[in-house]
Amino acid sequence: MRIVVALGGNALLQRGQDMTAENQMENIRKAAKSLAKLAENNEVVIAHGNGPQVGLLALQASAYEGVDPYPLDVLGAESVGQIGYMLEQQVGNLLTDKKFATLLTQIEVDPRDPAFQNPTKFIGPVYDKETSERLAEEKGYVFKADGEYFRRVVASPLPQRIFEVDVIKTLIENETVVICAGGGGIPTAYGEDGGLHGVEAVIDKDRAAALLAREVGADALMILTDVDAVYLDWGTEDQKAIRKVSPNAFGAFEFPDGSMGPKVEAAVEFARSTGGVSCIGNLEDAIEMLEGKAGTTVTSRCKETELV
Repeated sequence: MRIVVALGGNALLQRGQDMTAENQMENIRKAAKSLAKLAENNEVVIAHGNGPQVGLLALQASAYEGVDPYPLDVLGAESVGQIGYMLEQQVGNLLTDKKFATLLTQIEVDPRDPAFQNPTKFIGPVYDKETSERLAEEKGYVFKADGEYFRRVVASPLPQRIFEVDVIKTLIENETVVICAGGGGIPTAYGEDGGLHGVEAVIDKDRAAALLAREVGADALMILTDVDAVYLDWGTEDQKAIRKVSPNAFGAFEFPDGSMGPKVEAAVEFARSTGGVSCIGNLEDAIEMLEGKAGTTVTSRCKETELV
């Protein structure tokens, strides 16, 4: 089976956790156990988030006043190298007979995308309200509530095209575990001169992973995060996990844009357009999710929504 895994940035760095290299490596070491199980008998392509990492790089860059801060597309490329290195090392320690490759992936976006007028993509660490207000005034950042904390938000345009898709296919066909479309890919667009240039944005990694899964002919899209399933009436006494659901039924529910919304949208789009299976759930339950025993499974073969 060919599987595209969308690994959440918050699964690599726990919410509120200090953003140290040691913490990230430890979290990736834990994630590697589930990823290695998937890759033992399947063709696996790993996309991943980079929200915490790229936000930290942006803060570090802005602290040095000798030059203008690096743009988000460049910082995104830096974070992809960092996370790809850690994933290759830790999954490779468990699968010593596998080949690995991390590929910088440019993805085209439309500079007229309305997302540029309404930033919703969380990046960077969490802050209390007072600190977020101070940073907003000092640096001109936009912040929105993320649970009990506040985080910086940036534009998240829709991914249109993956430029390196033929290279990715070649690597898969040569039995390589490919790490690509990191951070949703590096956002790029064509300018008036016809040349490709970077864009100040962060593409949602789940939407990018759904596009990637379609273009490489994947059988399954697995969106692995730090929650065990998608819930209806989350946070209330009536909350119920969705175990199995059809794309049409799933798409009819409403979820927040800044968190579960893009995951649901990506899962629906992939399952509906390809007839494949989409799964959303906890990283540790990856194998059980493929078997329909954990997480939320989205498939056209589901006739009635199953809640647990």
